[in-house]
Amino acid sequence: MPILRRTLDGLYALAAGLAALSLLGIFLIMVAQMLLRQFGVQVPGSDDLSAFLCVATTFLALAATFKRGELIRVGMVLERFPPAARRGAELLALTLAALIVGYITFWTGQDALFSWEIEEVAQGTVPFLLWVPKLAMPLGAGLLLVAILDEWIQVAAGLRPTYVLAAEDRAARGDFSAEV
Repeated sequence: MPILRRTLDGLYALAAGLAALSLLGIFLIMVAQMLLRQFGVQVPGSDDLSAFLCVATTFLALAATFKRGELIRVGMVLERFPPAARRGAELLALTLAALIVGYITFWTGQDALFSWEIEEVAQGTVPFLLWVPKLAMPLGAGLLLVAILDEWIQVAAGLRPTYVLAAEDRAARGDFSAEV
């Protein structure tokens, strides 16, 4: 099991790293636009590329954010249950989350596949192939689905969810930044 745990945690970290690179890309595009504007030069396709990177940043960060307990969840309700009922409610919440994220993963994957099949391109100044940026959605949502199922298995085995432990660890250190 440790090799599977390291592999999953590595995937979550890799996706978070790619999200950070996407965010850096947005920053660099904006700086380039700002600097080149002084010389009357525009960066072709910069608006489209920034939008694509924004979507990639959001979706690729989902799994790592979930595992760190930094996504909005129903914790305020679940914390009120006694431990036995809390486990059942947590499993129910994770099951519903898995169903919803599975649905999102499937349909965003279908959309990316359809864009690839018809060779859909962006209508902006640069005809980007749209299946490439659309791929970030099913990949990020799919990895979030894996993270949710990962937590479901832990909770079903009687362990406390990783996201709860991470939130408790932050609170013990006096870090309430994720709670704001």
